[in-house]
Amino acid sequence: MLKLDETDLKLLSLLQSDCKKTTAAYAYQLNLSTTAIYERIKRLEKSGVIKAYVALVDKSKVNKAFTVLCHIKLVQHIMEYVLKFESEILELSEVVECYHISGDYDYILKIHVSDMEAYREFMVTKLTAIDNIGSTQSAIVINQVKQTTAIQLQGGD
Repeated sequence: MLKLDETDLKLLSLLQSDCKKTTAAYAYQLNLSTTAIYERIKRLEKSGVIKAYVALVDKSKVNKAFTVLCHIKLVQHIMEYVLKFESEILELSEVVECYHISGDYDYILKIHVSDMEAYREFMVTKLTAIDNIGSTQSAIVINQVKQTTAIQLQGGD
């Protein structure tokens, strides 16, 4: 596992807030040379600490602002059912997050669609078509209070 120093953590925080700045801009903020920052970024990428760079899209601007959290309970917890369910979920573009969880349900899905009609269509034609789902429970998001992709790396940042 890669050992991260305080400068790595500060650099990662800067990259999480805006990864489109120049290497020189990060170097200036961290009081290091451009070369040193470039080498740190490459090391973080190569080691897998930085997995990808992405654009965060406003869901309302692309007609996908209807968000549903769907709890799924499988019929049984045998490995075959778990693996089959997970592989089929990976194919559903409406599902943006899927978590295997403990408790009353087995999975929570985060789903983005255009509206209630689109969610109903998704449920009927795609989700409930997956074998071995015992039950589902949907919670429609009324208001998104907080969303971040950034992982806090330092106290208070």
